[in-house]
Amino acid sequence: MERRTVNPMKFLDQAKVYIRSGDGGAGALSFRREKFIEFGGPDGGDGGRGGDVWAEVVDGLNTLIDYRYQQHFRARTGMHGMGRNRTGAKGADVVLKVPAGTQIFEEDNETLICDLTEVGQRFLLARGGNGGFGNQHFKTSTNQAPRRANPGLPGEERTVWLRLKLIADAGLVGLPNAGKSTFLAAVTAAKPKIADYPFTTLHPGLGVARVDGREFVVADIPGLIEGAHEGVGIGDRFLGHVERTRVLLHLVSAQEESPGKAYRTVRRELEAYGHGLAGKPEIVALSQADTLDADARKKKLASLRRAAGRPPILLSAVSGEGVEEALRALMTVVEEARAAEAPVEDTRWVK
Repeated sequence: MERRTVNPMKFLDQAKVYIRSGDGGAGALSFRREKFIEFGGPDGGDGGRGGDVWAEVVDGLNTLIDYRYQQHFRARTGMHGMGRNRTGAKGADVVLKVPAGTQIFEEDNETLICDLTEVGQRFLLARGGNGGFGNQHFKTSTNQAPRRANPGLPGEERTVWLRLKLIADAGLVGLPNAGKSTFLAAVTAAKPKIADYPFTTLHPGLGVARVDGREFVVADIPGLIEGAHEGVGIGDRFLGHVERTRVLLHLVSAQEESPGKAYRTVRRELEAYGHGLAGKPEIVALSQADTLDADARKKKLASLRRAAGRPPILLSAVSGEGVEEALRALMTVVEEARAAEAPVEDTRWVK
């Protein structure tokens, strides 16, 4: 499978843009004048419709970085109508190309306009103005030579927010330095930054994990600390990237003095954030287990088990201990969720 990673220097998950569809072209005021034709009559064509503004999901994107450098998008005006009943051409459309998982909000950044989750999806954000009528439309029995044509209607304009939420099957959560990036690097082709200091991960990352011949996508986000929902540390800004996941892998570092306390800290932040994160299926693991001796393992596993209310997996991404077990546990939940989401085939008409 194609390697899927996010370049941390070029990651952008939110952008504000101004869009305007094209005005309609004006109708033409024209009369047919040809040799040997005594009564030509009006022949003004209609104006062309203004260009539309669309949002479209394309493959190969995992960031909104393009919208850091361009925030204004205007579709072209429709061509004016012409004589001989010629209608003006439609104005060229503008297409905002976005990655799968992009949500588009109104200017208040709260009212959802659309949620684009699949490659090829398109949504009309602003419709171009209709073209004006040419004078041929205004001919009546009492007015055979109308000198009237309509201007085109103006296009629509609006300001919208683009917000990216990565689409992944499993999400990694935990305190800073809980070993999330090390785990991601061990089980996928992603190459996140790994170092021995807090907040090494500054941006979300994606990778494709494989186990028993099956694949699923894993998302890693920056670590949470107490008060993240109030903006402490990096805050909870990146939690949106695990909203779409089917299961969470909650890593608690074996180097924590009290793994149970560390677990409860992250759980409180997930609950404070809301959006259904606290209710997602969760696999709990004591990571960096290779740093513990037998007695310390037993003690810290017990602390984490009491807090989580279930037996945690003992995990070391460095030595490989527990990695397959964690991947299989994640894969089980992912496949159950996929099966539940699969459309049921209607066999009523099958002979």
